[in-house]
Amino acid sequence: MQLLLLSSSRAHNSAYLAPYMPWLETQLQGIDELLFIPYAGVTVAYDDYLQQVAAALAPLAIKVSSLHQFADPKKAITTAQAIAVGGGNTFQLLHQLYQQDIVQLIKERVTAGVPYIGWSAGSNIAGSTIRTTNDMPIVEPASFAALNLLTLQLNPHYSDFKPEGFHGETRDMRLAEFMALNPSTPIIALPEGTALLRSGDTLTLLGNAGGYLFKGGDKTAIAANSDLSHLLV
Repeated sequence: MQLLLLSSSRAHNSAYLAPYMPWLETQLQGIDELLFIPYAGVTVAYDDYLQQVAAALAPLAIKVSSLHQFADPKKAITTAQAIAVGGGNTFQLLHQLYQQDIVQLIKERVTAGVPYIGWSAGSNIAGSTIRTTNDMPIVEPASFAALNLLTLQLNPHYSDFKPEGFHGETRDMRLAEFMALNPSTPIIALPEGTALLRSGDTLTLLGNAGGYLFKGGDKTAIAANSDLSHLLV
């Protein structure tokens, strides 16, 4: 299994996907066609979303097509050389995947070795469920169960910043709520500019910012380039 799960499409004030080009190039080595899934986009037209991704990946000389262009989504996934899933609203993304009846098919293809790239919502759905997404549930998917390519939870765009005068829950407080009800389930929190890389049975945290592991009520810092393979079951 080959997974590249980016926290976000940008880091700081970067251009779209620009900070991750070396990782993307490695992940897509030997690939000349990429199937993009734009369903997390809610306020952006799918054609525009496709153009944005294609332009960002132009230096890699890879032809990018979008799932919404195909009359038969299942056939498109079955023949895809690689799959990329963009960010937006995780609930809408998973809702559309269930409506198309392609959740299991994507999992089967990626498990069989088709490279998978996700960012933001596209990374969220690679975990067991989407219960630790930051997004508002603007639509109700058939299930919160996701691709389960990693048997853990993910929290992209991680930050525990609390503005002065803010009285709502911080990210850590929200994740603490999840841990209280699911003490044995690990959550990997990915600050912007970081990613998870799975290659076979090896799981590595990429990016200088490091990350965090939340489990059993504890929060543990994860150093950059840490081996997290022990979390694979």
